[in-house]
Amino acid sequence: MLPLNVLALCASLLAAAGRARASALTTSVAPNERLCFYADVDKAGEKIGFYFAVQAGGSFDIDFDVKDPKEKVLLDGQRERSGDYVLTANTVGEYSFCFENDMSTLTDKLIDFDIMVESEPRREVAAKPGQVADHTSPLEESVYRLSSMLMSIKRTQRYFHTRETRGFSLVKNTQSRLFWYAVCESLAVVGMAILQVYVLQTFFTKTGRRYKV
Repeated sequence: MLPLNVLALCASLLAAAGRARASALTTSVAPNERLCFYADVDKAGEKIGFYFAVQAGGSFDIDFDVKDPKEKVLLDGQRERSGDYVLTANTVGEYSFCFENDMSTLTDKLIDFDIMVESEPRREVAAKPGQVADHTSPLEESVYRLSSMLMSIKRTQRYFHTRETRGFSLVKNTQSRLFWYAVCESLAVVGMAILQVYVLQTFFTKTGRRYKV
């Protein structure tokens, strides 16, 4: 039979895992396109975590806005490269998270984003009085400390992932520019050689008028 403290720890982990709903996605926003995503809030007071980072495209910037079910703007920004926000949902309903690529006419924007809805109050572990009450509070505190550290690690991973993706995109763009620069340079050299040959031919070619008697 498992010890009571182990059972309490497992119950606390399940409670912590069950209180959050998250969705991590990667999407592409075409030029002049507005793309929206939605998250449901079941009760007032829940926490909404919203993270995004432009991974590729143009200057790595995007316009965004966050609205509540009453269409009230809670957050907005223009030409933002990334963002990490935590909001308190005071209204029950559907919240919208929109990205708009109005500043670009040719380039798509690749965006990595995460929307998490998390209940603020902690759930108590169901147990008979006097059995695991002594272990519940310390174990819950340990679980939440671990959860905070994991979130910090996750943010750090996101930061380095974004830097890696942006660096890779920058290298690809630089390689493409160097390639076309080399092609144009080669064509210019060939054109200059043809022009020099033509000019030299005109110097050494005798021209004159022919008359018929």
